[in-house]
Amino acid sequence: MEGPMVGVYGIAIMFAVLFLFKIPAGFTMALIGFLGFAYVTSFKAAFGMVGADMWSIFSNYGLTVIPMFILVGEFVHYGGYNNGLYQATYRWFGHYKGGLAITTIMACAAFSAISGSNTATAATMSKVAIPEMKKYNYHPQLNAGSVAAGATLGVLIPPSIVLVVYGLYTGQSIGKLFFGNIIPSAILTIAIAATVFFICWRHPDWGPKGPKSTWKERFKALPDIIDILILFAIIMYALFTGVVTATEAAAASCTLGLAICVIRRKLSWQGFLKSIVDTLRISCLVFMIVAGAVIFSRFLTITRLPYEVAGWISGLALPNWMLLCVILLCYVIGGCVMDALAFLLVSLPIFYPLVVQLGYDPIWFGQVITIVTTMGSIMPPIGICCYIVAGMAPDISLATVFRGAFWYIPAYIISIILLMLFPYWTVLVLSDLVK
Repeated sequence: MEGPMVGVYGIAIMFAVLFLFKIPAGFTMALIGFLGFAYVTSFKAAFGMVGADMWSIFSNYGLTVIPMFILVGEFVHYGGYNNGLYQATYRWFGHYKGGLAITTIMACAAFSAISGSNTATAATMSKVAIPEMKKYNYHPQLNAGSVAAGATLGVLIPPSIVLVVYGLYTGQSIGKLFFGNIIPSAILTIAIAATVFFICWRHPDWGPKGPKSTWKERFKALPDIIDILILFAIIMYALFTGVVTATEAAAASCTLGLAICVIRRKLSWQGFLKSIVDTLRISCLVFMIVAGAVIFSRFLTITRLPYEVAGWISGLALPNWMLLCVILLCYVIGGCVMDALAFLLVSLPIFYPLVVQLGYDPIWFGQVITIVTTMGSIMPPIGICCYIVAGMAPDISLATVFRGAFWYIPAYIISIILLMLFPYWTVLVLSDLVK
């Protein structure tokens, strides 16, 4: 057995190990990639490849952007802004049918604008929103589904860790990726919120109205939102004007985030220490996924499987847009069975050169596959956001969470279609302005 078939068997073994032994994706990819590389070449060459790749990965200055963006999200989390964001949006939207679900989605979007992580958003908003919706007798599907779907915005809205890794891996400007993401993330947020209205139209008893707040209460709740908007706006403006690099913007966001929390007296010493510990834990997880994916992609490359797959797809007698749909279908399937970031890194060596060859803009493609793989985080069997929500709400079954999340799948599909129909007006119109 040799050539591309070794790569096919390697992928099959990787998925088997993931499902049967539940080893974290990063370690699984690293182990199978190393053994596969050793099988094709030799153990000496495999050890040399791992040593060279680990050095090239972890000596990359650009990777420092990841822990710093995670850290500012942890500052905001332990500073209690999650509760403030939820209460502020509740004052404005809670009195509508499904208003608490809308509140949850908007609060998820606001928290995502700082945290950049869907898992952190899912865990945080589950603790805040689910008890509130239970209090007003929201149906479990609408309750858990809105949290799971809203949490996926953590991967999409800048500073998205997935977009950062995509930019570093493909050599694209992180600033352009962030600004090109503004309209797509707004489209998806609105589509998810509109889904709540549709659910409440179909099932009027699923999302009862909450009490209406006075205008005084609404404006009194705005300071927490203003703090987050100021932090987000300063960083995005700095990236837009080219005053700072993405790494410098991440460092500035940490400093500003910490300063805001200290000035507002929201972050205790214990909260500060927990922020550091959680940042180290999450960063190590992300770095291990990156390292494992690079090792596994080296194995796939040496088997020539990426070139064979790319050649097969490009050889199909189909127009470019249909070839793109085939690629996106692979991302949907991959996102269902594997961590979004891990699958993205494994698949990029296969599909990225082909997409560029087909004439699609790399910045635009980054936005599309981010939405597609994000959709996988609420789909079985992996559906990481659904697992987190079910874990945070033991009285709501995992099946109920998945059923609730399925209501929101059309929102992702509509968003992707709009990006494909109007690539310039949805992505490139803003990304092209970045210096």
